[in-house]
Amino acid sequence: MDDTGRDGQDWPGAWLAQLRTLRKLSPHTLAAYGRDLRQLATLTAGRSWSQLGQTDLRRLAATLHGQGLEPRSIARKLSCWRGFFDWMIEQGELPANPAASVRAPKQARGLPRALSVDDAVRLVSGSGRPQPGAAPEPAALCDRAMFELLYSSGLRVSELAAMDLHYRKADGALPASSGWLDLDQGEAVVTGKGNKMRTVPVGSAARAALADWIAVRPTPADGSAALFVNTRGARVSPRVVQQRLRAHALASGMPVHVHPHMLRHSFASHVLQSSGDLRAVQDMLGHASISSTQVYTALDFQHLAEVYDQAHPRAKIK
Repeated sequence: MDDTGRDGQDWPGAWLAQLRTLRKLSPHTLAAYGRDLRQLATLTAGRSWSQLGQTDLRRLAATLHGQGLEPRSIARKLSCWRGFFDWMIEQGELPANPAASVRAPKQARGLPRALSVDDAVRLVSGSGRPQPGAAPEPAALCDRAMFELLYSSGLRVSELAAMDLHYRKADGALPASSGWLDLDQGEAVVTGKGNKMRTVPVGSAARAALADWIAVRPTPADGSAALFVNTRGARVSPRVVQQRLRAHALASGMPVHVHPHMLRHSFASHVLQSSGDLRAVQDMLGHASISSTQVYTALDFQHLAEVYDQAHPRAKIK
């Protein structure tokens, strides 16, 4: 990036070169930073970097927002600009960072998409069922067990893929289990974000599906206790779970694109609708903050509003 017209030196180019050699950033990231800095130079009409202040950067952020740029994209640009100006301060070229206290507009928080109770039950119960007179395929039994467990216990797909059949101590190159199943107790132990472990219940339908799968489960090829494995004995990856669930949902005629996190959203929404116990749902999901769980109260109200609109004689003007 050539910016020698300002202050007589190509400071953006020098910063990007340092990021390339010292921090080993990817070409994709460096190209994005270069575009952000060129846009900053354009928006400030060639003014010297030392002439820019916080008011200028706030105005630029507002301008970008007014042009329809998403708050997340504005936040990314501001992060790039802050990094560049911090480096300029280290070079002795700026007294302060003009972007230090500038924040992007708040991102509107969209509601997570959840399936209806009927659709969720139809989705998970319909997997793994063989044709009349035919024996179920192991892969189909694996799918059904995975989908039932996702919906039964509100797991993240990474937690599901990492689960072992039982607890396994560290042995040689294999680490100790980060998650494991206890069918006798009807529960599972998982390690979520921040390496926080939690115990979640496993419903009767999921336990039955898991028992069917365990009866035909291949022995893991790596000597681990992996619960979900493919026909070669390799642990199933989160990506494979996503692909299998998507294919099954399409074959089942689901009205929306289904992914594993949608089953987690559905679990939370349906438990909250039935119990109203926000704290219990927070514990089962492994949320560190109750505010992360409160989004499901909006889904619950949304469901109630739909019931009201359909049922109340004065809900809609005739």
